[in-house]
Amino acid sequence: MSPKTNKSLKNTFKQTKGQASSDIEGKELSWSSVRAFFGDRRLKKAFGLLFILLSVYLLLAFVSYLFSWKADDSILDGHSLNWALLRDPDIEVGNMMGRAGAMLAHLFIKQWFGVPSFLFLLILFVTGFRMLSGFSILPLGKTITYSVFFIIWISVFLGFVIPEGDLLILGGIFGYESSIWLNGLLGAIGTAFLLLFTMGTFIILVFNPSLKPSAAFPGGLFTRKNRDHSSMEGEDKWGVEDTAENDDSENTADEGDPKPETHNESEVLTEELELDPASSPGEDNDTDNEDEPKWEIELPEPGGKVSGSDYQEIDDPYAGNGDDIPDLSHLGKYDPTLDLPDFRLPDLSLLDDRGSGTIQINKQELEENKNRILETLRNYSIEIDRIKATVGPTVTLYEIVPAPGIRISKIKNLENDIALSLSALGIRIIAPIPGRGTIGIEVPNSKPEIVSMKSILSSDAFINSRYDLPIGLGKTIANETFIADLTKMPHLLMAGATGQGKSVGLNAILTSILYKKHPAHVKFILVDPKKVELNLFSKIERHYLAKLPDAEEAIVTETKQVIRTINSLCVEMDNRYDLLKDAQARNTKEYNAKFTARRLNPNHGHRYLPYIILIIDEFADLIMTAGKEIELPIARLAQLARAVGIHLVIATQRPSVNIITGTIKANFPARIAFRVTSKVDSRTILDSGGADQLVGRGDMLLSTGSDLLRLQCAFIDTPEIERLTDFIGSQRAYPDAFHLPEYFEDETSAGESSDPGERDELFDEAARIVVATQQGSTSLIQRKLKLGYNRAGRIIDQLEAAGIVGPFEGSKAREVKIKDEISLEQILRRED
Repeated sequence: MSPKTNKSLKNTFKQTKGQASSDIEGKELSWSSVRAFFGDRRLKKAFGLLFILLSVYLLLAFVSYLFSWKADDSILDGHSLNWALLRDPDIEVGNMMGRAGAMLAHLFIKQWFGVPSFLFLLILFVTGFRMLSGFSILPLGKTITYSVFFIIWISVFLGFVIPEGDLLILGGIFGYESSIWLNGLLGAIGTAFLLLFTMGTFIILVFNPSLKPSAAFPGGLFTRKNRDHSSMEGEDKWGVEDTAENDDSENTADEGDPKPETHNESEVLTEELELDPASSPGEDNDTDNEDEPKWEIELPEPGGKVSGSDYQEIDDPYAGNGDDIPDLSHLGKYDPTLDLPDFRLPDLSLLDDRGSGTIQINKQELEENKNRILETLRNYSIEIDRIKATVGPTVTLYEIVPAPGIRISKIKNLENDIALSLSALGIRIIAPIPGRGTIGIEVPNSKPEIVSMKSILSSDAFINSRYDLPIGLGKTIANETFIADLTKMPHLLMAGATGQGKSVGLNAILTSILYKKHPAHVKFILVDPKKVELNLFSKIERHYLAKLPDAEEAIVTETKQVIRTINSLCVEMDNRYDLLKDAQARNTKEYNAKFTARRLNPNHGHRYLPYIILIIDEFADLIMTAGKEIELPIARLAQLARAVGIHLVIATQRPSVNIITGTIKANFPARIAFRVTSKVDSRTILDSGGADQLVGRGDMLLSTGSDLLRLQCAFIDTPEIERLTDFIGSQRAYPDAFHLPEYFEDETSAGESSDPGERDELFDEAARIVVATQQGSTSLIQRKLKLGYNRAGRIIDQLEAAGIVGPFEGSKAREVKIKDEISLEQILRRED
């Protein structure tokens, strides 16, 4: 299914001195129109169709010329320039494509390059197909280069070996004359050497053969080296051939084609709209202005890819410890997906289309907002040199360039005044926009567009993404698809008020990975205290989920089970670090590369390590019920797990200090904030304001450190998730879910605390105070006995071990299980 093309519609206003605020500059209208005409995608498709039909026409003309060339040449040679043939209706030719076909075939085949001229048709067809469809059946750059070389070389070669006569059309007059000139310059033998040298150089540059004898040809025949290992690996892993090398040579031929790691929607077709006050409100005047700066919103490109040939240079991890690894190179690379060889990734037809997928511009609304902004600023004596509008699915970004001498803080302080004049909710001022030299004013659209999950997954940015764990979060203000790599984050914190889109955001992350990764490559641990949000994914338990060996359900909902699962994940993390240490690898990617190359021995415990993603919904509820039993293992995972392929996605309403400590929060540089109710909550999530000015319903801010991006989250509904999980669940699965290591709770501390000989001296007195007041509180013991917090805490732990008070319950006081002092005295005497 071909991705839909979405457009980023930008509207440019410009106000000059002596011009009314409603006037719009039109100096560049004619030049923009010319560029828009030649850069229009529709015109490119028309030329593509023309090239394809022209190649077919010339093919028929060339083939017909091979049978009628003798009769046609007598006519064609009688005209000095041959063009008179087109104007004379009395001339009849034998070519089936008429006088024009006969003239062109005569020109290409006899006058120029002979039979190799058929390669011109290949160039025309490949170029036309790329312009028409947007992708290539053959690499365009290499096709042109190789074809031109063979046209010239074969023409000269045929002219060299075939004397003048009836066979002259094989090499053409160009080949014949060139061979005569070379024979006179170098001699016949020198010309032959030159032809051999050029062909040999071509073979070396293209195929890079090796003169070393191979195992299959010990006699020393030419053997080709491992052919572009990185491309072959990319083809196996991603299902498409790696054509990054070809794109460099093709960019100039077709600038509108999608590029693998570009996060623009179908090479976002940017169009400049010059707003005319006289035009009607619904009329669009589309022009293309490639010089207009774009607001870059994509994440940095991941670091350089490690090719397969690089893996061969890594030292053998067992070379120094005496372990012998058998040579298994004859078996080829290990493929973890062969356990489920027939597994098919979900189809886009399972998802629903929502919205039009394109921006509907309301010129009247843009004009009115522009005039109100300028009027408000003018009321405070703030002059503006230029204003530009970029329309997005939910909000429109108005970029203004203030006149020299205007302080940015003066405009920033007018946020409420601008919101009042526009009568809009969610006005946000970005002063200044980083790297743009402008001030941004984000104004919500009166009719926001829904961003469907299908439009994100069908975009070129997602389909061509080479990220390890790509997640499609939504679209930017410029209507560009935003794809991020979870492995580069490496953990994600999501927060926002109830009903603003956190659960939909989690579903979007899960769906993105399910559409991209095989079950052998990734596993999920889903923690859902609400028991209803992630329950739909239980159908894919044996494909994608991980759980404890004794767990009945893969979706973890009970607090005690959550504690055991997260601690088990810590054990898995430690085990993975031991494997990486033995393999002398620094991260999971290097380790798996060695394992798939069969350089690690499974008999020594080595195994393929899939990515494990821990997703927790309503994290605050877990902290309130389990406290440090959850906090400590989460802190360990946040600090250490990234290198071993374990990543965390945590959602909560308000990540305050008592919910997410500074240690945990420091390891979540990537944070998503949906709408919140106060600036304090926004600063708690993002360390800056802005989240309180969002409009809700999936409107969010993504912080990746210093950058703050506004996105419209992709929407996926419950019926779509049901169809998706039904499709995956109906396929052949593993015998059981991915099993985490068993975790056994440490009973040592409880045993020591319950030993009467090691109890605190004030244990009995503290027990009497707790039973008398019926409050199991550490602070109560501190006040009554005048103790420090640490000692009072140890006494509370001893009271819990003795069965006098209950377990920790978050902010609530512990339950006192002994209701009267008589029962307490009996327990104390019995234990003494």
